[in-house]
Amino acid sequence: MSSERDAAFIDLRAITKRYAGVTALQDVDFTVQPGEAVCLAGENGSGKSTLIKIISGVEPATEGTIRIAGQEHAVLNPRISAAAGVMVIFQDFSLFPNLSVAENIAFATQLSTRERFFKPAATRQIARKALDRIGVEIDLDARVETLPVAQKQLVAICRALASEAQLIIMDEPTTALTEKEVRRLQGIIRMLKEEGVAVIFVSHKLAEVLDVSEKVVVLRNGKKVAEGPASEFNTQSLTYHMTGRDVPDVTPRTRRADAETLMHVNGLSKAGSFEDINFELKSGEVMGITGLLGCGRTSVAKALFGLVAPDRGTITLAGQTVPTGDPQAASRARIGYVPEDRLTEGLFLSQSILRNVAIGRLDAHTSGGFLNMNGLLAEATEWLQRLKVKAPDVQAPVQSLSGGNQQRVALARWLSRAPRVLILNGPSVGVDVGSKADIHDIIRDLASQGIGIILISDDLPELLATCHRILVMRDGRITDTLEGGTVTEEELAHRLAS
Repeated sequence: MSSERDAAFIDLRAITKRYAGVTALQDVDFTVQPGEAVCLAGENGSGKSTLIKIISGVEPATEGTIRIAGQEHAVLNPRISAAAGVMVIFQDFSLFPNLSVAENIAFATQLSTRERFFKPAATRQIARKALDRIGVEIDLDARVETLPVAQKQLVAICRALASEAQLIIMDEPTTALTEKEVRRLQGIIRMLKEEGVAVIFVSHKLAEVLDVSEKVVVLRNGKKVAEGPASEFNTQSLTYHMTGRDVPDVTPRTRRADAETLMHVNGLSKAGSFEDINFELKSGEVMGITGLLGCGRTSVAKALFGLVAPDRGTITLAGQTVPTGDPQAASRARIGYVPEDRLTEGLFLSQSILRNVAIGRLDAHTSGGFLNMNGLLAEATEWLQRLKVKAPDVQAPVQSLSGGNQQRVALARWLSRAPRVLILNGPSVGVDVGSKADIHDIIRDLASQGIGIILISDDLPELLATCHRILVMRDGRITDTLEGGTVTEEELAHRLAS
């Protein structure tokens, strides 16, 4: 054990962190060897982020010892941690969108050398060397804001490599990547490990992380509850350690054979986005729409709710034509839409949970020009209870909730309006495995009540667990229609990649 500790690049012993009497971490040991990939797993609130903040010097530990590359640090801050070779790639990548690829990659390196003047030639040389190291070709002069998500992530990795990173911490590295891009990232990580660079993954996509990890560490309620070789874990056992309960694999519930057709979409098209979209949605059906990023799936979802105006095509709901390009008309027709980016599109983060749920029901609780706050409070509280939102108070701001609970608030807002069709774009993006299973249960329950659900996702297990039918899109067109319950994950992945 002592020899392993001596060889470790990161060695944390008995780490405890308290915030105003709340214990976020308790007596946690954590080691990372050079060239080792470690999967740090746990639900939201388990202590993962706190542990990462301590390693990167953002937060001090209340108790415990920290050694990096054999040197003990009584005081650790971000500059000391970075100088020791620890780099963090956050979920939003923390890049400068208005700067070029080369400038973003070389920025930290030139800052550390305390250069007084900008040197374009040196900047390009640093950036080119980092890109060549991982075998990637990206235009050095392109502004980062113009890049797709996968290339932004590669720029963030190159920035870390240019700074001589010995440990790269990746926060949700595969959330917005397609399967093909995930495989490419995994190949780069394997190459970095061979060069001695260590990696810590923080991710909710467990299967992808296990593929490239040597070790798994699981936190629950601030304590380390499991640790061992990745080969000894699978997604089921990992889920059990993370949640403390069994989360069984499930399949979509059987739909009624005589279910009525709720929605009929005919010839929906928009130049440059999608072409000739046709489908029917039945009462109580969960229909998935999937495809690689850029296939047009989100544009279709927005068009169904009126946020994108198609050039042609019709949407009919319960026999009535729904005006296109008009979200208010879609809402009056009882079509609901929960967007993928709940932080910027789906919720008012600084406002209370109550207000977020009630915003769509003000007209139902207004009489004589006055708002019935008691009625609003009662209705919002009922929905929060039905969706099992974990919150200390309905007056608490939404931003204080975990990702899974934020998603439930977004659902509650629309469910309080009794939708006939509910469009869910990436319903479990960024939520932990326990909340994900709960959201899938909610989707199945809603369908059993007769609501037609359109689920936009590239999460293959999610599609297989919830959908009766799956439409595959490519280049703006529907190319396949697959029956849920019979298609396998391998077949679905093949249809996406081919």
